Amino acid sequence: MRLEYFEMIDSVSQLDRAAGRIETVALVPMESPVFEGHFPSYPLVPGVLLTETMAQASGYLLLAHLDFRLMPFLIAVEKARFRAFVGPGTRLDVEASLEHDGSGYAVTKAAIRREGKLVADAELRFRTMPFPPELEPPMRARAAQIGLTGLMQPVPTESAPA
Repeated sequence: MRLEYFEMIDSVSQLDRAAGRIETVALVPMESPVFEGHFPSYPLVPGVLLTETMAQASGYLLLAHLDFRLMPFLIAVEKARFRAFVGPGTRLDVEASLEHDGSGYAVTKAAIRREGKLVADAELRFRTMPFPPELEPPMRARAAQIGLTGLMQPVPTESAPA
């Protein structure tokens, strides 16, 4: 996790495209300029960055679900709840599941857990649009870096009886 660069997800641990589900890992760094102001002498990950972490896990799920044909852009956060503080050096397990995809919009539910206990959760809405040409290469590179593309097996399709 590189907070100041908004690189929140460190790796994808599981991807089930058929079920519309992803599990990722985010490792909070021991030091970050973010902690200098939030809060001095009592460093905590801001709730907005926890929300961004859930949005990125959801975004990677949508990229896989859409075979990188469209780019998901976060447009709404609903029912967000923060249940515990997160400090430096914490491993976060982040999961997202696809609730809806259609008509240029997608909805996910996401949750962050620390040692199995819920830290935060939210419902997230995305607008899915064609990639801006300059954005697709770095998104594909980052997806490969965190292991997403290596887990993208073809989604089984039902074949018609012969």
